[in-house]
Amino acid sequence: MAASGQATYDAIVIGAGIQGSFAAYHLAQRHRNTLLLEQFILPHSRGSSHGQSRIIRSAYSQAAYAHMMPESFRLWQQLEAETSTKLYRQTGLVMLGPVGDPELEVCQRNLSASEVLDAAALAHRFPGLRLHTGEVALWDGTGGVLFADRALRAVQDIFRQHGGTLRDGEKVLHVEPGAVLTVTTTAGVYRAPRVIITAGAWAGALLAPLGLRLPLQPLRIDVCYWREKEPRSFSRGRANPCFLAMGLDQVPHHIYGLPALEYPGLVKVCYHHGTPVDPEERDQVPSGDPHPSVTILSSFISKYLPGLEPRPAVVETCLYTNTPDHDFILDRHPKFSNIIIGAGFSGHGFKLAPVVGKLLCELSLGEEPSYSTAPFAITRFPGTLRAGL
Repeated sequence: MAASGQATYDAIVIGAGIQGSFAAYHLAQRHRNTLLLEQFILPHSRGSSHGQSRIIRSAYSQAAYAHMMPESFRLWQQLEAETSTKLYRQTGLVMLGPVGDPELEVCQRNLSASEVLDAAALAHRFPGLRLHTGEVALWDGTGGVLFADRALRAVQDIFRQHGGTLRDGEKVLHVEPGAVLTVTTTAGVYRAPRVIITAGAWAGALLAPLGLRLPLQPLRIDVCYWREKEPRSFSRGRANPCFLAMGLDQVPHHIYGLPALEYPGLVKVCYHHGTPVDPEERDQVPSGDPHPSVTILSSFISKYLPGLEPRPAVVETCLYTNTPDHDFILDRHPKFSNIIIGAGFSGHGFKLAPVVGKLLCELSLGEEPSYSTAPFAITRFPGTLRAGL
């Protein structure tokens, strides 16, 4: 719905993916009159927050994320209670890797409760998964599946119930800095003393006219689903866990898997990396190999998940927006402190969105953040602010 004249709000959030929706949710809970803008008609599959499932886990090698996860679980549970909607299925998470792998060992130290499984113990508990000589498995019992589409709808519903305004199908054309910022869209002009930009793969294009060139790389990710060779052979009647494989020979990035809620009877197994893409052209078939990760995944499945067919039954795509160090950007614009940026979630941000939204809300209100944002500062990337601003 188009705005008449210039509507004024306490805060404007640009981008209604999971991060922006939670930022708006926290602002509305703090009784701030908040506008949440989305360039596409909701629901849509153009960004990084669509689909039915995401992994949630306590196990993290980076201390900053490990410290945030207990509150993230609590806030997900709070949203479940607020909406009377189930958003999480606890399955547990198996982390696979070589004995002595540094990342795996740090994950174990950061977990308050974990269990190490050798090949025999893993095979007994989860017959579909294999370990090989020199490898070990770490069990994170908190791990599970977030119902992603349902979660996004839930947080947006509560945002609106708290008085928030959500406008979809409105692309932001321009953000004019000032003590009161002006946001011009394809359908209206809005003003607010604070703006939060959570535009995913489109963040770079929005920030460039504001003199900020962040090292954000959108990636096209293959989301692959694999069929069991024999029905129910993978689980043998047991609940399938999520898994995360790291440090494997000739596999530079993680491989992860989870029960496929989207396609019952299939297993979702993906490579945690992709190919650079312009987000405006993500649906175009790329030149060369259209699905470069499938070869890596097929080899992994033959070795570690032999009960699955070695070729995917379904291949879809998603977007990551990566930073060089794969850590988030949660910070104020270095020139315009009332512009707050949440970007570069690098394919692992969904589970942390309740806390990320809280931090973005706190930054926008000029409050001391609940957690240190030093690991997420823009200044770790030199040369991002264009000279002359």
